[in-house]
Amino acid sequence: MIVEALLKDAILDITKLRKDMIELAGGKGANLGELVSFDIRVPPGFVITSKAYSYFVSYNNLQSKIKSILEEKDSATASEEIKKLIISSQIPPDLENAILSYYDELVKKVGKEVLVAVRSSATAEDMENASFAGQQDTYLNVSRNELIQKVKEVWASLFNDRAIEYRKVKGIDSSTVEMAVIVQKMVNSRSAGVMFTLHPSTGDTRYIVIESSWGLGEAVVGGKVTPDEIVVDKSTLKIVETRVSHKILKFIYNPQKKENEEIDLSNSPDADKISISDDEAIELAKLALKIEEHYKRPMDIEWAIDADLKFPDNVFIVQARAETFWSAKKEVKEEKEVTSVENRKVLVRGLAASPGIASGTARVILDVKESDNFKKGDILITRMTDPDWVPVMKIASAIVTDEGGITSHAAIVSRELGIPAIVGTKEGTKVIRDGQEITVDATRGIVYEGRIVEEVEEQKPQVTQGVSGISRDTLMSLYPITATKIYMNLGQPDIIEKYVDLPFDGIGLMRIEFIVSEWIKYHPLYLIKIGKPEEFVDKLADGVSRVATAIYPRPVVVRFSDFKTNEYRRLIGGEEFEPEERNPMLGWRGVSRYVSPQYEPAFRLEVKAIRKVREEMGLKNVWVMFPFVRTEWELKKALKIMEDEGLQRSKDFKVWIMAEVPSVIVLADVFAKIVDGFSIGSNDLAQLTLGVDRDSEILGRMGYYDERDPAVLRSMKKLIRIAHKHGATVSICGQAPSVYPEVAEFLVRSGIDSISVNPDAVISTRRSVASIEQKIMLEKLRK
Repeated sequence: MIVEALLKDAILDITKLRKDMIELAGGKGANLGELVSFDIRVPPGFVITSKAYSYFVSYNNLQSKIKSILEEKDSATASEEIKKLIISSQIPPDLENAILSYYDELVKKVGKEVLVAVRSSATAEDMENASFAGQQDTYLNVSRNELIQKVKEVWASLFNDRAIEYRKVKGIDSSTVEMAVIVQKMVNSRSAGVMFTLHPSTGDTRYIVIESSWGLGEAVVGGKVTPDEIVVDKSTLKIVETRVSHKILKFIYNPQKKENEEIDLSNSPDADKISISDDEAIELAKLALKIEEHYKRPMDIEWAIDADLKFPDNVFIVQARAETFWSAKKEVKEEKEVTSVENRKVLVRGLAASPGIASGTARVILDVKESDNFKKGDILITRMTDPDWVPVMKIASAIVTDEGGITSHAAIVSRELGIPAIVGTKEGTKVIRDGQEITVDATRGIVYEGRIVEEVEEQKPQVTQGVSGISRDTLMSLYPITATKIYMNLGQPDIIEKYVDLPFDGIGLMRIEFIVSEWIKYHPLYLIKIGKPEEFVDKLADGVSRVATAIYPRPVVVRFSDFKTNEYRRLIGGEEFEPEERNPMLGWRGVSRYVSPQYEPAFRLEVKAIRKVREEMGLKNVWVMFPFVRTEWELKKALKIMEDEGLQRSKDFKVWIMAEVPSVIVLADVFAKIVDGFSIGSNDLAQLTLGVDRDSEILGRMGYYDERDPAVLRSMKKLIRIAHKHGATVSICGQAPSVYPEVAEFLVRSGIDSISVNPDAVISTRRSVASIEQKIMLEKLRK
């Protein structure tokens, strides 16, 4: 008989548990108790602890039998035999009575008969270096008369084939692992899903990513649907991105059948309706921040919204564990490209779930039972994965699924195992042929035909060296955070690696003239004439993608070409297409080129290159900027050309214009309605406002050319005020802020959104802006 003290410790209410009680309550149970301790909304329940499991094993003399089977049999056979052994054994009568007594107390607390979730909580799971997602079984909507049997089945699932294999990968002895069981009131889930307190695709800690679908969370966690995705900025708690997916099904509990059933949503309006409100998303984000702050590390959180309760009491956290991929990544596999970007054929695209790139033989497998011939290094192509796929996944070089989101089972396990993975391709199993040689670029979410990379020998990770010879993280921590974003100007893609560790928030001006003159070398109209327009598109896309990839997910604002006629004439074949102008500075340049019948075909090549970078390469951090805008009509015409080529302003595709011609300042209210932002070109703005040739040595020496002139500063301030009134942002990419500290202060006080400077001025500008912002705050406090 179990003694009274042991019986007391064998079952504990969730409210009595804390995070250091893993040996007793398992990782999941201990974490639930810890959540309750700092007022996180968790469904009520209790935990049948590891002492109860040990008592059950001892009562039935199972320990030596289990150990012997594990030593003598392969994982699959051992799993089958041990599970039968556990399920056929009897729970001690006093323990059974205690479990039912706790259930009855839960009914009294809730006020009515309840169905419960019976969930595993192994003592080795949810540790900081291991996420045992889905390795043991969970049973939902369990009634009182089913409870005892389901507890035994959860105990038995400690020895699922997949669980045994997973522990082997992690170096954990299966014979020493114990099991606690969580029993909680079922949430009547209207919607459910998962969220991370960093971006699971990129590791960016500035965001919370929420994935949601209708019904029970099984659809999201099991990768059975491509969920809705909501990205919340931690610093502002504002939703910065929303993606509504076509959700083909949901799982709900059918009380008549007393089982969960799958509901087809294919023809339902709910399929394309977002499954979570903005208020619910923000409430979840608040809870996520609270959880992350408590645990002092990125977290992986499961949640549910109860259909029977009112907001915010309907928002529940049902599980929280440490995020494991970005937090504990140990090894880095390096790859190198062996073919140029223009030779790649895109097969399918999806969500970049676990970064990396790998080439290999595709194996299209629709049922895990058909995976016998899957070899180490093959690429798994399947509809979706669940825990049964883990033995296959761990030997794959990459994974591609039709369904699922970036927090699905395939995504979580792939990130932890360090395997590149793309999910939610919709048609990967149909488009990719079994046996086909492919390359999976899971950084951008693209599958290419053929082998285009070769793997380099795996090396120990090296500390990324910044400009000061210290690690990137350490370097970044040395510099202040500023409300005014500090961007960097860049012209040569080859040098981005030299500056990637500088503390900048994005590229505020990427000039493409260097790529055209040094990489392409030919005039675009000449390439069109000789039938090689793709050479311009591919090389321009390659140059832009190098920068966008290096700093992803920080934005890259690519300025369309702004050569003058004399500069274009120097390109190969240029003399045929370029006139000679007396004053090229004020001649055929910028947008006037794009809308002219002569140059429009060449401008379309620039747009095609940007579209290729964003859509084929998956680099959604690339925006565009129109230079030397003079009139509203020409800009609208250029935007229409861009739209004709498949690029249109959207939430994640911003269109800026240069503010360097005074007409843009005068008509700022008009332009602000058709673009997302302005970037002040202070060099040309000063030149054209003051009527001074900035290259004139005589006027320069006399002091006429000065970006600090009151007329220039007043124009900048006016632009900021009007742009903000109409919801547009303002940046500056001219030299003034980095050369003149007083201009930087003037702009910050005027409310400019960002300042973009050359690489050598990034650090000094960030520190200067931080000082100015602090001074402004002190002045307000003193008033």
